[in-house]
Amino acid sequence: MPTITGPVLVVDDDGAVRQSLKFSLEQEGFEVRLYEDGAQLLADGVLPPVGCLVIDLTMPGMDGIALLDRLRERHVVLPAILITTPGSPCLRERALRAGFRLVLEKPLEDGALLEGITSAISR
Repeated sequence: MPTITGPVLVVDDDGAVRQSLKFSLEQEGFEVRLYEDGAQLLADGVLPPVGCLVIDLTMPGMDGIALLDRLRERHVVLPAILITTPGSPCLRERALRAGFRLVLEKPLEDGALLEGITSAISR
């Protein structure tokens, strides 16, 4: 694994998912910050210049794609991974066009998220 650079920012409205991801990523040595939804992330005045975003698609208020659009408008260029329930090829294409580097379906396969984060932060 490459040197860990920056925190992983997890945005998911499901508390159990957030805590599970935090636990597993911290076991791999990552610093993890948790957010309940897009509004909470956007309200954080101190987003890191390096790291990785892990964003759920379906959340109250704004979905994960809209959140990434808002972050890009603010010139936040952290690499982003979208997590979602099984989706269509159209959704995958839309997410990749929006700037997500990877789209992963829940339940997450063993190692898929870790591999995606490692790849994203090493670029």
